[in-house]
Amino acid sequence: MINLGYVSIATCLDVTTSTTLTYTEFCKNKDYNKLDSIIKSNLEALSNIIDYNIKNNIHFYRLTSKLIPLATKVKVDYIKKYKKYYDEIGKKIEKNNIRIDVHPDQFCVLNSTKKEVLDNSFEILKYHYNILEALHIKNKIIVLHVGSSVFGKTNSIKRFINNFNKLPIYLRKCIAIENDDKVFNVNDVLKISKVTSIPVVLDYHHHLCNKSDFSFADIFNSWGNRRVKMHFSSPKNKRDYRSHNEYINGDDFINFIEILKKYDRDIDIMLEAKGKDDSLFRLVRYIKYKTDYEFIDDTTFLV
Repeated sequence: MINLGYVSIATCLDVTTSTTLTYTEFCKNKDYNKLDSIIKSNLEALSNIIDYNIKNNIHFYRLTSKLIPLATKVKVDYIKKYKKYYDEIGKKIEKNNIRIDVHPDQFCVLNSTKKEVLDNSFEILKYHYNILEALHIKNKIIVLHVGSSVFGKTNSIKRFINNFNKLPIYLRKCIAIENDDKVFNVNDVLKISKVTSIPVVLDYHHHLCNKSDFSFADIFNSWGNRRVKMHFSSPKNKRDYRSHNEYINGDDFINFIEILKKYDRDIDIMLEAKGKDDSLFRLVRYIKYKTDYEFIDDTTFLV
């Protein structure tokens, strides 16, 4: 069974969960009321998007990392004060069995050589965990890249493993690792997985940009009995191959599903397309036109 998901923004809703407030702007007058208003607005928007996902049978969704502005920079209670919001949203997520994940931004570099970056990365991880915990997400997934390549790939992988092992166990249990499009390929992250037992998120677009020979079985095995998670996107164009397209190339996606079919595993596939949910439903229409896959609902099908 394949579940399709999208990232952060529901394009047909006039709401955003990512309203921001810069640290510079906040420091001008320490306007906690404005920060409070933005947090409430983002959480209300998230509640609306979860409702939208439920009514459209979307079972896989990525939270924005910007839900709580300045969470790692300003001492503010962003959990207990907003408990009723988290509880309400969390109940809807649990009742409707929606899989939620998060993917910290480029400032979270677990193998950085700089102490201040590393310290900040630890705080970013704790922030994402706190949000997932407040929403009562049981199977927490925080997706990371390996990060820096300073002093070479081998040393960078060692730093990642060493710093990962310094994390508290509750954070280590949440982390999944993804191959990237330039340095750390699928085989690199599988090597890390074998040492740390971190599950591997295959990003197929990144793999096409940064190829290596790998075993799909190893990726599935890294998840044990847990439901597997993968990423799929299409290149913007031949010249700008690494960038994500607005939509998903339907034929390429179907070819990918045919590769996965023989492994007979349930998989959640996050579509990292700029068109967000619009891209998801456009892809669904194309799959229905081109294949005989059996759709269980709007975004879930059997192959």
